[in-house]
Amino acid sequence: MKSESKRASFLPLFTVATFGLHLFTFLLLTFHWSLLQQLQQRLTPQSLVQLIDGRAISVDPKPDMERYPETIRRFVGETMTLMLTWSQQQQPRMVWETSSVLVNDNLKPKLESIISPSETLSQGTENVLVIQTIGQPSKISEGRWKVEIIANQIIFTNSDKLGKTIPFNKQILVQAVEAPFASLPNLPVPLNVAVSRLGEARLQIYNVCDINDKNCS
Repeated sequence: MKSESKRASFLPLFTVATFGLHLFTFLLLTFHWSLLQQLQQRLTPQSLVQLIDGRAISVDPKPDMERYPETIRRFVGETMTLMLTWSQQQQPRMVWETSSVLVNDNLKPKLESIISPSETLSQGTENVLVIQTIGQPSKISEGRWKVEIIANQIIFTNSDKLGKTIPFNKQILVQAVEAPFASLPNLPVPLNVAVSRLGEARLQIYNVCDINDKNCS
């Protein structure tokens, strides 16, 4: 009878102890889960969201090497327009130094020699790129595309208000990159903002060829 009484009195204590242990384990697992969630948020890069109108924004957390055709076309058109729009207030050298982050390092010397004059623009001189057509992107490989652009550079001076036209018909090769690389400086100017916005597409120009070049790759 005494042993049965001891077992009966011990049972509630055992139940309470077991419940307390389970509660402690649950709280410990919850704490560890919250730490892992915080760590995952820190380590997981933002992903690209491409909007139907061609704009691109970054959200968490799924990386992707695919791009919508309109995102690629918009990136090519706006990037080349930005690089080839100069004035006395927005000199070619400043434009190139700011926008060249959108270009692969191996291409920079070649592209700079094609599009960016070394001399300072004189008073009243302006250069504008007028795009006629941007072709549909042709996929080269995973994360790489070729786009044909038909455009004209128009150079205006004080003595030539109608402008001198120079054809700019090129094949622009672009590739997807894992993360945007055009961050804003502490005191950004409109050019910095434009380049940073283009960088959100997570694309990069890696080659530029003449429109008739059959070996462009």
